Amino acid sequence: MNRLVLGAVSALILAGIGMFWWQGRAEVENGAPPPLLETAEPGDEALPHADPGTMSGPEPPEATELTREQRRFFRYDRNRDLKITRNEMLSTRSDGFRSLDKDGNNLLTFEEWAVTTAERFEGADADGNSELTPAEFATTAPKREPKPACAC
Repeated sequence: MNRLVLGAVSALILAGIGMFWWQGRAEVENGAPPPLLETAEPGDEALPHADPGTMSGPEPPEATELTREQRRFFRYDRNRDLKITRNEMLSTRSDGFRSLDKDGNNLLTFEEWAVTTAERFEGADADGNSELTPAEFATTAPKREPKPACAC
């Protein structure tokens, strides 16, 4: 019983302190001096007027349309140096992880996944310098199936 009474009294004291603090903040803001207003003469305009004349601003940037292959390349090329390193290629393969499960048991070791990706990377690296250029990377594009004709 004593704990209940002590808790209620403590809650009332904290609520009272909070109210005084909140009221005190309001009084400080109310006591602040008003902002200085510049008085304008009756003939003056309230807003300044400027004539830009022949001035012109900078040209807006042009949006370049990337091809599908360029967009695909830049998804892998994280640091935008126009080269895909082995680490960049391996780091973006998480979506294809599940498609590599050959026996369908939903278990795939990282080593199995990394070997497949490393073989794909080495197959695309024609000059053997451990970096893919945009032309080398284009050889790794998935083959698109033609859309079926409409059977209307």
